Amino acid sequence: MRRCRDVLADHLADMAGADNCSVAERSILRRASVLTAELEMIEVKFANGQSTLELIETYQRCANTLRRLFETVGLKRRSKDVTPLSDILRELDREKAEAAAAAADEDVPQ
Repeated sequence: MRRCRDVLADHLADMAGADNCSVAERSILRRASVLTAELEMIEVKFANGQSTLELIETYQRCANTLRRLFETVGLKRRSKDVTPLSDILRELDREKAEAAAAAADEDVPQ
């Protein structure tokens, strides 16, 4: 139950908080949280070599249901910036050099 509460809190945070969700959205997210916890328990069984065809089918159905619940409330994948830090620092150095050059050009009497 604790894991369900933690997952629900994470989902609500994705939706900008419980105050930003309707009762129906919270209900869907609560069910998604339970499915997430159940899927995690099945994954532990898989990791321990307790895989059966029935368990795989249950896992697949739950995972698909979970995906549909997330789509219903509008949770979706978002791309994230994976630019290496070295590229970002190099760009910042270039911008600083350009700003310094522009400032130096302004200081030169014409």
